[in-house]
Amino acid sequence: MAVPGVPIVRIGSALLCVFQSGLSDRIAEESQRQLLAQIERSGATQVLLDISSLDEVDTYTAHVLVDTADMARLMGARTVLVGMRPEVAATLAHMGEALVGLETALNVDQGFALLATKRARR
Repeated sequence: MAVPGVPIVRIGSALLCVFQSGLSDRIAEESQRQLLAQIERSGATQVLLDISSLDEVDTYTAHVLVDTADMARLMGARTVLVGMRPEVAATLAHMGEALVGLETALNVDQGFALLATKRARR
């Protein structure tokens, strides 16, 4: 049986990947595969991973997010994690270095602003 992923929307040179509540390990992994395939097909140079619908993020999901960002970077796409709720931030902070190297922004608008600022400096 096919595992559904998460919605992935192209906005200019960016892909917005919106994670829904009730995210399972299988859906997180399938979403990673789908996003990487979309980067390859579209040539996107920016990715926003929106976790604003997630009430919690476990260690495995955190690693999938970091791995996804690393893989996207290797494919030429800068990735920003957006929409982190306070309780999720607290959990991830207790995990230690789980998100080292992953850029974050408060929301999608600030994520796009961060990407635009970094692009302008190049």
